Amino acid sequence: QVQLVESGGGLMQAGGSLRLSCSASGGSTSSYVMGWFRQAPGKEREFVAAIGKLGDSYYADSVKGRFTVSRDNARNTVYLQMNSLKPDDTAVYCCVAAQLIRRSITNRYEYAYWGQGTQVTVSS
Repeated sequence: QVQLVESGGGLMQAGGSLRLSCSASGGSTSSYVMGWFRQAPGKEREFVAAIGKLGDSYYADSVKGRFTVSRDNARNTVYLQMNSLKPDDTAVYCCVAAQLIRRSITNRYEYAYWGQGTQVTVSS
């Protein structure tokens, strides 16, 4: 089973940038669809971005044009580059992995593997 560990979160002013990393062990990222979800206080967990095994990428409308998901299979790492950050981006960001997507890449129940999460706080 793959284990996921996120890093790179922190405090940033609105308009700034952060890059999150997700390091995988116990399995090769090349064998998984990888993604990111986030959860803000008092809100539902929501899809942010995902990248398929062939490098195809998907984004939530709220982050499209600002966030970029990428993967480096040689390093067994997935990244989330976040630009033009907004206070609404404040949340715990979790890295996820799935061996197979059956219906929807944006559905959290498709992903069997989750990291512990990293806090991102954006101040206005």
